[in-house]
Amino acid sequence: MTWTVNRGLATLAMLFLWRAGEIAEACSCSPAHPQQAFCNADVVIRAKVVGGQEVEAGNDVYGNPITRIKYDIKQIKMFKGPDRDIDAVYTAPSSALCGLTLHAKREYLFTGKLEADGTMHVTLCDFIETWEGMTATQKQNLIQRYEMGCDCKITRCASIPCMISTPEECLWTDWVIEMSMSGPQAKHFACIKRSDGSCAWYRGAAPPKKDFLDIKDP
Repeated sequence: MTWTVNRGLATLAMLFLWRAGEIAEACSCSPAHPQQAFCNADVVIRAKVVGGQEVEAGNDVYGNPITRIKYDIKQIKMFKGPDRDIDAVYTAPSSALCGLTLHAKREYLFTGKLEADGTMHVTLCDFIETWEGMTATQKQNLIQRYEMGCDCKITRCASIPCMISTPEECLWTDWVIEMSMSGPQAKHFACIKRSDGSCAWYRGAAPPKKDFLDIKDP
């Protein structure tokens, strides 16, 4: 069975859909740098999707059944999470509810939340990317550098002028420069705390100072 990725451009404003004379909320979330997604997630894993099915997940407050899509996965590597393998991820049944659809037999990098019952839940607002679609730097950053910068704050520049307010921030300018949330800073940089307590963008496999960007520069 073939599953396709269904990911929309995240927006800051709430979107609305008109359906049968009623207004329904659509999925809406703030754009996040991959490092922010890593730091905010309960679980970060590389895994292969092996199948999917719709399952019941209890009832809502009105007694109506709640459905979820369960994707069975084969965990390849855990970068962050509990001391056990994750064998499935759950998501909402439609993109309007921030649900994901995925390709069977494809490997992904999943970031998501761990529910009270121990299950992993993923949405369009999480960073979900095919493993082959990730850059070599992003893959390296998963092992150590993203975590090293979790005490830093990545501030998204939505329009010019923009600036940081504290030395512990990194200014994320991909949108204003590249008109994309998947620009050079998202693909190749991590925001890391330096020895003086300030934070700056860092790129590269080795830590020479020349690989840091001055935080005053975009």
